[in-house]
Amino acid sequence: MSQHTDHKRIDVPHGQGQYPVFIGQGLIAQPAVWAEHLSKQVLVITEDDVASHYQASIEQALSGLCAFEVMSVPAGEASKSVAQWSAILDRLVSMNAQRDVTLIALGGGVVGDLAGFAAASYMRGVSIIQIPTTLLAQVDAAIGGKTAINHPMGKNLIGAFHAPKAVIIDTATLATLPDRDYRAGLAEVIKYGAIGDIALFEWLEAQADALNQRDEMALQTTIETSVEAKKSVVVRDEKESGERALLNFGHTFAHALEALTDYSTLRHGEAVAIGMVLATRLSERLGQVPNGTAERLKTLIENVGLPSECPASQSPEQIIERMRLDKKNKDNTIRLVLLSALGQAVVQPCSEETIALAFE
Repeated sequence: MSQHTDHKRIDVPHGQGQYPVFIGQGLIAQPAVWAEHLSKQVLVITEDDVASHYQASIEQALSGLCAFEVMSVPAGEASKSVAQWSAILDRLVSMNAQRDVTLIALGGGVVGDLAGFAAASYMRGVSIIQIPTTLLAQVDAAIGGKTAINHPMGKNLIGAFHAPKAVIIDTATLATLPDRDYRAGLAEVIKYGAIGDIALFEWLEAQADALNQRDEMALQTTIETSVEAKKSVVVRDEKESGERALLNFGHTFAHALEALTDYSTLRHGEAVAIGMVLATRLSERLGQVPNGTAERLKTLIENVGLPSECPASQSPEQIIERMRLDKKNKDNTIRLVLLSALGQAVVQPCSEETIALAFE
C-alpha cells in the first residue's frame, strides 16, 4: 500500500498475475500512488469532453515521470470504430513506440474499450492503465480486461481480453459528469445487486436520494462494493465461459436497443435499465421470481432517474430480431440472463416465442 491513506486498493487476480484498482478522491493528481505502473514512454488516449477537464491534470502528473503524448478522440460510441483504433496504432508507430510503451485510457467506457483494444493488438499486447472518469466505467467497464470496438452490425463484435496494468478510479471526476451519464452508471450498480447481492439492492433502495445528490460517502461505498462484485465474478470466470455471462443481465435486450437506435438515442446504462426490467418481467412471466419483482426493480430504476420502458419507436419484433446477433448466443438459441430470485441470476436459452412474453 502506498503512503497515502485516503484511498482504497483492491487487487484483481487474472491469468497472468494481478492488477491493483485504486479508489479515492483526487488520485489523478497523486501520481505517487500509481507511478510505479508507468513506463518511460506513454500515450494518453482521452476524449474531447474529458480532455477539457483533466488533460492539464494528467499532463502535470506525468511531467518529469516519463515521455508522453496525448491523443484525443471524439466523445461517443461512434469512436469505438476500426478507424479510431487504426488512428491510435498509427500514432504509436509514429512515436516509434516499443513493446514497453504504456497506454493510458483517460475517459469513459468508450475510451477504455478503444484504447484497451489498441493496447491488446499493438505488438501483440502492450501495457494499459485505465483511468475511468464516468461512473459506468468505474463500476464496470474498466474492471475485468474486456476490450472492444463496434462493427456496423453489432456492438463489441471485435475485441480481446487484455488485463490492465492498473485501474485508477478518481471519484473527483464524477463531479464534472453530466447528470444523464452519472445516472446511466447507476444502472450497472443496480445490476450487481439484482444478480448477486440482495443486501446491495436493498442498500441502493435506501440510498437512492443520497446517490441522486452524489453524496461522497455513498459514492465511495457504491464504487468499492461494485468493484468487489465485479472482481468476484471475473476472478472465477475471466474469459466469460460461464459465470461471467451473468454480468450481461439486461444487456442482450440493451445491445439490441442500442443498435436499433444507432447508438445515438440511449446511453448504454439507460438501455441496460430498460433491459433489466424486460428480463425481470420475463423471469416473472416464467414463474421464476415472485409477482411484483419487476415492479420493485422498475421502482428503483425510476427513483434514480433512469428510463424503464422501451422507446415507442422500437417494436418487440425488431428488438428480438436484433437480439439474434448477440455474442452470447449458441446454436442459434438466444441465451438470456434471467433471475431465479432477486439477488440470484441464471443463464438460460430462450426461444423467440418465450422472449416475446417480456413485452406483454
